[in-house]
Parts: sequence; C-alpha cells; structure tokens
Amino acid sequence: MRTNLADFLQNKFLNSWYLFWLITLAISTVMVFSMVGMELSSVRAVSSMIQLSVRCAVPLLFVAFAASSVNVLFPGLFGRWILRNRKFIGLSFAAAMAWQLFFILWMITQHTEYYVEEVYALSDLIEGVGGYLLLTGMVLTSFNLGRSRLSPKQWKFLHWVGIYWLWIYAWIAYWWQLFYYNEPVPLDYFYYWAGFLAWGLRMAAWTKKRWPKEIGQSTAADIRQLLYLLPGVAAVAMGLVGISFGSPWGKQIYEFAFNVPVLNTTGVYTPFFPFVPCFPMFLMMFGACLIVKSKGKPVKGARFILST
Repeated sequence: MRTNLADFLQNKFLNSWYLFWLITLAISTVMVFSMVGMELSSVRAVSSMIQLSVRCAVPLLFVAFAASSVNVLFPGLFGRWILRNRKFIGLSFAAAMAWQLFFILWMITQHTEYYVEEVYALSDLIEGVGGYLLLTGMVLTSFNLGRSRLSPKQWKFLHWVGIYWLWIYAWIAYWWQLFYYNEPVPLDYFYYWAGFLAWGLRMAAWTKKRWPKEIGQSTAADIRQLLYLLPGVAAVAMGLVGISFGSPWGKQIYEFAFNVPVLNTTGVYTPFFPFVPCFPMFLMMFGACLIVKSKGKPVKGARFILST
C-alpha cells in the first residue's frame, strides 16, 4: 500500500510544473465552458463568474497555506509531497485568481454604474487591491530572478504577509455569509470550515514544534502544569465555540464598532479592521501558549504564523 502511494505521488503529472498545468488547465476549462454558456452582458452572469473563479481558487490557497503544517503534523509521503509542491499549488491559485481579476475588470468596464452603486466600497477596494499586489509580489519572488532581489528575511516577510492577507480575505468573506448576512449556501459552510482547518493545522504545528519530548515529574511541576494547562484548554474550547457560533456575538460587535465614528473611520482605511471574526482565533492562540507553557517551555509571543 505504501509503495503504491509512493509511486502515485511520484507520478510526474502530480509534481512540479506538470501539476501546475494540470490544475490550471482544469480550472481554465471549467471557466471557459461556463463563460460560453452565459450572457456576460448581464450583471448577474458576470457576478456568477466572479464567484465561480473564487470557488475554484480558494481551495488551492488553503492547501498552500497549510502545506508546511501538514508536513510537521503528519510527516510521511503525503506531507513531503504537499510541501514539495506548495510552490506550484500556490502558482495555480494565482492563475485561478487571474480569472477573477478578468471578470472584475469586465464588470468595472462593462457595468460601471452597477459597480459604483452596488459593489464599490473603499475598504473592500483596499483589501482586494492589496491582495492582488501581494500575490503578484509572491509570484514574482517564487522564481530565482525575483527571489535574488530580496534578502531571506525580506522574502519570508513578504510571503508571510501575503499568505495571511490572502487567507484572511477569503476566509472572512465566508464568515460574513454565515454569521452576518445569514444567507449562506451549503458550499459556504465547506469553505468556512476548510479555511479554519488550514489555520488550525498551523496552530497545531506550532504547538507540536514546541512540545517537549521529555517532561520531568514532580509535585510542584504537576501543580504548575495544571495552572497553565486548564486555562489553556478552556481558552481553546471557548475559541472553538466562538468559531462555530458567530451570529450571537459577531454581528453585535460589528454594529457597535460601526456606530462609533472613530472605529468606523478606522475600518474604512484599515484592512479587515476590527478583525471580529478572528477574535476566537486570538483566544485559541492564547490558549495554545498556555498549554505549551504548562510543559515548561518558554513562549516568546504567539508567533504561530512565523513558524510553520
């Protein structure tokens, strides 16, 4: 069985540029056939194509986002395969997002009045343009010529900011559908939980890397462990509840923020502010720090995002 899996994952069409072209051609085929069957003079049709392009692209983003963490948590054939091909999965995501950009520009140029009156919002524009600029930078620096222009720290920072910006931009959209607008379709639930799972794998990988291999035994140590462990587990559990049930609290916090002039103005110009959907994640990060601390390991900030 292991040999069969190894042979399967070593197939040239599932690796490197072959994988990129396989994914990209499949998505492009779906987009072209869908476009042919629609009347793009209709705003609704263009909106549907934008939505379809996103649904094709986002799973690739989540896979690339979690790739290194999967390898940490589940070392083996699949973990090595996904890490080895993370670059090409990410480039496939960029190619899929090019379709979204194409249809967004189509809407802006062909349905300008509708875009200005019904779609345009400065905060959304900042987040969207920022995402495309970061994605472009990540693509260019995925190749030796672009990467050579940056120091290792600059390259790491660009790709860290970029992958988190793109992930949160996609994931928050599904949070809004589920818990603010309360108009989700079944597929929205899948994307919401898939995005959270991708982040959860990163947090779990961060915790595993810092988990001590050997723990000394003593009564004092046991007491200290409980003082950190129990609140840590409680914080993670509360975070999971918050992630699962956003409607009772999320909408109220947003409405409060929108009614405070300073916060409302800040939200217009600050991407993703006030980060309400991420509140449960911040709580879970704090809980993970306490859990690691309970094992006697020093924690220098909750820097999950830099370590996996």
